Amino acid sequence: MRLHHVAALTALPLLAACAAPQDPTEVGAVPEQVTALAAPYQDLSTARLREDGCYWYLHSGPVEATLLPLRTREGRPICTGPAA
Repeated sequence: MRLHHVAALTALPLLAACAAPQDPTEVGAVPEQVTALAAPYQDLSTARLREDGCYWYLHSGPVEATLLPLRTREGRPICTGPAA
C-alpha cells in the first residue's frame, strides 16, 4: 500500500510538466480583420495580441519555436496602434 502512495506522489509532478504553460503577456486572439491582413505563410492559430499592442505568432522551426511579429503581405507588422 505504501508503495502505491509513493508511486502516485512521484507521478504527479511528471503529469504537471505535461500541461501547457500559460503566457502572462497574452491578451487575446486574432479578429477576422487581422486575419484578412496577415500574410499566408504565418500560423494564425498561434497568433495573439501582446502587451506591446502588436500581434505575434509562434513559428515552429526545425530546431526551436520562436515568437515572431505577425506581418502583412507587404511585410509590415500588424499592430493596434503606435507602441508606447
